[in-house]
Amino acid sequence: MNTNMNRRSFLKTTAASSAAFTWLAAPRGSNVFAAEAGKPALLGGKPAHKGGWLPWPQWREEWEPKMLEVYRSRKWFRGSGGHVADFEKAWAELLGAKKALGVASGTTSLIVSLHVMDVDAGDEVIVSPYTFIASYNAILTCKALPVFADTDPATLTMDPKSIESRITERTRAIMPVHIYGMPCDMDPINAIAKKHNLAVVEDACQAWMGEYKGRKCGTLGDLGGFSFQESKHIPAGEGGAITGMNEDLIDRCNAYHNCGRATGKFKGTGNFTRGGNFRMTQAQAMLLLQQFDKLKEQTAIRRANADYLSANLGKITGITPIRLPENSRPSWHLYPFIYDTAKFNGLTRDKFMRALQAEGVTCSSPYHEQYNDGLLDEAINSRGYKRLWGAERLKAYRDSFQDLKGNKQACETMVAIYQNMLLADRSEIEQILEAIQKIQVHSAALAKA
Repeated sequence: MNTNMNRRSFLKTTAASSAAFTWLAAPRGSNVFAAEAGKPALLGGKPAHKGGWLPWPQWREEWEPKMLEVYRSRKWFRGSGGHVADFEKAWAELLGAKKALGVASGTTSLIVSLHVMDVDAGDEVIVSPYTFIASYNAILTCKALPVFADTDPATLTMDPKSIESRITERTRAIMPVHIYGMPCDMDPINAIAKKHNLAVVEDACQAWMGEYKGRKCGTLGDLGGFSFQESKHIPAGEGGAITGMNEDLIDRCNAYHNCGRATGKFKGTGNFTRGGNFRMTQAQAMLLLQQFDKLKEQTAIRRANADYLSANLGKITGITPIRLPENSRPSWHLYPFIYDTAKFNGLTRDKFMRALQAEGVTCSSPYHEQYNDGLLDEAINSRGYKRLWGAERLKAYRDSFQDLKGNKQACETMVAIYQNMLLADRSEIEQILEAIQKIQVHSAALAKA
């Protein structure tokens, strides 16, 4: 595998890639060349891929001098400027935002944003249930209630049609989640928010460079939060950012994240207002600054390989690519697809994933119905939540989880491969398709095995 492939060599590889799988050109469901399909690894065949995908995160030796420069300076704290300020300016320019703020993590980007949008104890925030648990926790940290709009199982994102029925007199904000870097359908979400005078805080923690109708994720609502945790496309171990199109809101975020210090045009009630310590360090900022070119280059590669997968996976019976909003461009933190057990001769999703992993194709089904795990029961049974909401409301809230039929379907049918696999050569992407096709052709035997 070419672990340092640049955009030019990628395009050359793509152009040179042969049409290795004649069956890909066949109509959906035809299973052309079924007789010639190789035997799956779980049935004694040779794996489609040798394994050993690109390690993540990446380190490049040319970054070392700048990192040493930061540490030797003995100026590691954010302070009033330095590398953090440079990062903020560059991040805002990259996304087309008015302003950006570096923070300690993706979770803190959401906590700070919710606070600045006046989400407080006893409020309710409508959020997608299909997300990393940090989305829930950020709302709970504000002593607010995460109320779930249903998931559209065809998109894995918030179904706009399910939002208005969740709005109450306590609803303060909507938090759409651009899960796996796939933009939500923001026009109807923003229209509902405007109609009901609600804030919109985008959870863009997996959506660096994601686009919706010509604008980047994180600039589509009031505020947007990003994560730079180690698994992310632009990692710093930990770290996050807040973006927005309103400079006053970012100044307020700055004050709150920096112990309440008065910032920019926002003076609070004096030198200090309410705040915490959610600051980014100079070393994190420097590490991130050096990855901008890599992020842009690799985003293009991921998109091209994901487009190739999407164009061909749908030709395999029982596999459906995710539907995207019109005029959107995902960043693909994970690449998901929908698996239909019935069309794989009853081969369960778990057995399918085991068979795919045996082919050397790493995969998972990352999110399940997390609202049944006990976290929210712990919250609503706490003294604080019982003070803030009556027993009848909390019971109705708990009962409402049973109405999330779309999310249940999404959790039970989705399979995903990882972002580092989308950085592979085109021949390896074809091996992913070969592996899935082998499993389809031999699914009856695998189901019995």
